[in-house]
Amino acid sequence: MTSPLLAIQGLRAGYGRVEVLRGVDLHVNGGEIVALLGSNGAGKSTLNNTVCGLVPASAGQVQFDGADLTNRHYRDVVKAGLIQVPEGRRVFPNLSVLENLELGAFTRARARRAANLERVFATFPRLAERRAQKAGTMSGGEQQMLAIGRGLMAEPRLLILDEPSLGLSPLLVEEMFTLIGRLHADGLAVLLVEQNVGQSLAIAQRAYVLENGTLRFTGTPAELLASSELKRAYLGL
Repeated sequence: MTSPLLAIQGLRAGYGRVEVLRGVDLHVNGGEIVALLGSNGAGKSTLNNTVCGLVPASAGQVQFDGADLTNRHYRDVVKAGLIQVPEGRRVFPNLSVLENLELGAFTRARARRAANLERVFATFPRLAERRAQKAGTMSGGEQQMLAIGRGLMAEPRLLILDEPSLGLSPLLVEEMFTLIGRLHADGLAVLLVEQNVGQSLAIAQRAYVLENGTLRFTGTPAELLASSELKRAYLGL
């Protein structure tokens, strides 16, 4: 049996004396979309940031393609090809679209920056049209495209998308999930961290439900949707 691309075991983390993650086990296989669902405060972003080396783990292990990345520096995580597109986009508002994208290749794939830039522009023609525009003057949807494009500049082997539909109009949400499906069709593994349950389950192969730092469910979207208790208690369906 093939080993998972990302394997998280018994992960615990928090802030000071406040423990947020309480022994989380999760894995993502190569070329798979996995949805991580949960309400605000469930620990989703803490999990992302612990995996990516931004929040220290107090216990447990993070393995990526067989290598131990637990509490490694975030630059080592990026160099391995584990790339996060953070919640809230976090673009550099005073830099141009082009400059933001080029920064995505600063740590990884710098030698192929020009070719990757053309691929990003082919994926997001709107960014190509606005390459000289300051990122802070763009709409929310355009900034989300820019954040994802910046992540793609690093040639991710696994892309963590933290609330990519947050604050977008219904039409842009549809476009965003269509894009995620296209990236997956090209072979990219995706950990999709979302509150948009319906759209996430429509494209994911497996799903996890996180509540108060503990996993309450893991399985296929069909299995999750078959449980009226889970739908009512954790998904608001």
